Amino acid sequence: MKRRDFITLIGGAAAMPLVARAQPPKAPIVGFMSSRSPKDSVHLLQSFHRGLGEAGYVEGQNVTIEYRWAEGRYERLAALAAELSSRQVAVIAAFGGSASARAAQMATTTIPIVISIGEDPVEAGFVRNINRPEGNITGVILFTSVLGSKRLSLLREFAPMPPSAFLLT
Repeated sequence: MKRRDFITLIGGAAAMPLVARAQPPKAPIVGFMSSRSPKDSVHLLQSFHRGLGEAGYVEGQNVTIEYRWAEGRYERLAALAAELSSRQVAVIAAFGGSASARAAQMATTTIPIVISIGEDPVEAGFVRNINRPEGNITGVILFTSVLGSKRLSLLREFAPMPPSAFLLT
């Protein structure tokens, strides 16, 4: 081996660790699971992607999303959540009601879980306290059942006529 070739080889080997460190960090993987189907969740996916974009994440550029759909077969949710958990995703977004949230909760106690449910998460056993959820679950609560009576009360206050007065004959 010629001296010049040897020096080039050694110089290249010495530079390799610098090249390895200069690589961009790996994009986080978000696990998205739903009890519904993709077809039934178009509006949800649009909002989900918009929210990620507002936080600076774009699928395929700096974040990877792994989708799991139960398509109405709730018995599949536990396996889907376990699969995402085993992939060591950075976070699990569990949508489609309490069943998806429960499956994710049972699959992991360490991976953060974001849920969207329409019931009280304290009563459902997802968190101990709404103000300080502790654990690995957070999310959006849609208290529609609680708000229903309040909405009716407001409607009666602003439109005291009986509901039959609004019907067209």
